[in-house]
Amino acid sequence: MQLAGKTALVTGAAKRIGRAIAVRLHGAGANVVLHYRNAEGEARALAAELNAARDGSAEFAHADLLDTDILPDLVEVAVDRFGSIDILVNNASSFYPTPIGNITPSQFGELMGANLKAPLFLSQAAAPHLKTCRGAIINIVDIHAERPLKNYLVYSVAKSALAGLTRALALELGPEVRVNGVAPGPIAWPEDGSWDAAVRDRVIRHTMLKRQGEPDDIAKAVLFLAGDAGYVTGQIIAVDGGRSANI
Repeated sequence: MQLAGKTALVTGAAKRIGRAIAVRLHGAGANVVLHYRNAEGEARALAAELNAARDGSAEFAHADLLDTDILPDLVEVAVDRFGSIDILVNNASSFYPTPIGNITPSQFGELMGANLKAPLFLSQAAAPHLKTCRGAIINIVDIHAERPLKNYLVYSVAKSALAGLTRALALELGPEVRVNGVAPGPIAWPEDGSWDAAVRDRVIRHTMLKRQGEPDDIAKAVLFLAGDAGYVTGQIIAVDGGRSANI
């Protein structure tokens, strides 16, 4: 229970990697605020599950992260409900192809907004609380921040900017707040079915471990950065089975 008495806000916490992160942090003793945009049913169910395990330890909150005006309200949900915010996990993301020649301003705005603008302004809103409790921010980046993914130009650029933001926030918010990132590799495939079995197999063959990872692999790295990594800041840990060294 290394995080007992602490509160974590996890964006995009209803499903997939965000859900695994919330479950892992909760299992370490943290109270959790589960942010969601569309997945209300999943967020409610997860909050009920976590509260059944430890009464009064989970809350869910709706927000469109592209609306920066309401991001301070999301932070206040955590502070009002649990008295503080100690850990912010910027996990929510948008991901879809934008090949050059067909990119629209709307696509640019959405992908940059979800993957860069929202983490920046949510971190800014949470910063005063995080400084008070000497907390931590963990951004979920992507190995393609360093090695762009073909046809996903705007997404790759946005995640590259998020990696830069991670390091810049570590500089701006230190020494009180540690800021780090986790860069997943082949963990959770797109939900729209756009990556067929052949594409998935090709990606997995380029990992050194020759297998797909699990959402909990990311969650374990987040837990390490939130709890045990007291002398780690400004760093991005690749959790990718070695794919980023073999692309």
